[in-house]
Amino acid sequence: MPNWGYILLIVLLAYVVISILLYFLQDYLMFKPEKLPKDFLFQYENQEIEEYNVETRDGAVINGLRFKAAQPKGIVFYLKGNSKSIKGWGKFAVDFTRHGYDVLMVDYRGFGKSTGRRTQKAIKRDMQVIYNKIKENVNEKYIILYGRSLGSGFATKLASMNNPRMLILDAPYYSLSKVAKKYIPFMPLSLLIKFPMPTYKWLQYVNCPIHIIHGTDDKLIPYKTSVRLSKIKPKSTTLHTVIGGGHKNLNTFESYHKMLSEIITTRPKEVDLTGSSIHVKHNVKV
Repeated sequence: MPNWGYILLIVLLAYVVISILLYFLQDYLMFKPEKLPKDFLFQYENQEIEEYNVETRDGAVINGLRFKAAQPKGIVFYLKGNSKSIKGWGKFAVDFTRHGYDVLMVDYRGFGKSTGRRTQKAIKRDMQVIYNKIKENVNEKYIILYGRSLGSGFATKLASMNNPRMLILDAPYYSLSKVAKKYIPFMPLSLLIKFPMPTYKWLQYVNCPIHIIHGTDDKLIPYKTSVRLSKIKPKSTTLHTVIGGGHKNLNTFESYHKMLSEIITTRPKEVDLTGSSIHVKHNVKV
């Protein structure tokens, strides 16, 4: 006869050990930073750039780049994903500078040349500091927030506390807790995860136009996530679908660039619904 008490004890001990490891190692599992030396020289073909360093109140340094358009119509604050540094992410700035927008990209703490201990609270505070710096020179009606993957949560939080022209979310998550639950459903993530990133909660308080871009073949963050997010503020949200797009390759689709062009260059217009079928219901006898 098996000793069920002993087996249960072993299972519980294993569960506790895994929980402890998950708590202390999640930073390494979630973030894939590329660190750069302080004297690293950023270079991009046909792009004019200016490098910035902003010191935070706790002594961290946030490093960033401003990609300059010839006659800027505004600025895109681009919050990147969880890997590498702005050295590599900078290549996406052309998708905005070619439309006449400056682009500001920064590295989160521990990425690139940025320093400091990485926590959800600290990064949220850092991004607000950077946003405030932008506001010193640019009216908010000319600021576009663009959040890519991990950055979509931080961009949403910023939009909920400020008044930018618009918020664009690229492959956003409902919350990082939900993403993690998909892979480790048996763990008490509400107690363990240090970066819950509840995008869905913050989105409720965003008052500017919201544009969500997502690929139908995204295996990391399913397309249905954006469908759910789009229902939170349906009157001010537009969902843009990239058929066949994955998580990391939307920029290789012509449809993505067409969508992005229409989003940032077209001013929203009021639609006159007089005489339309908006109030007509099916299966109603007349």
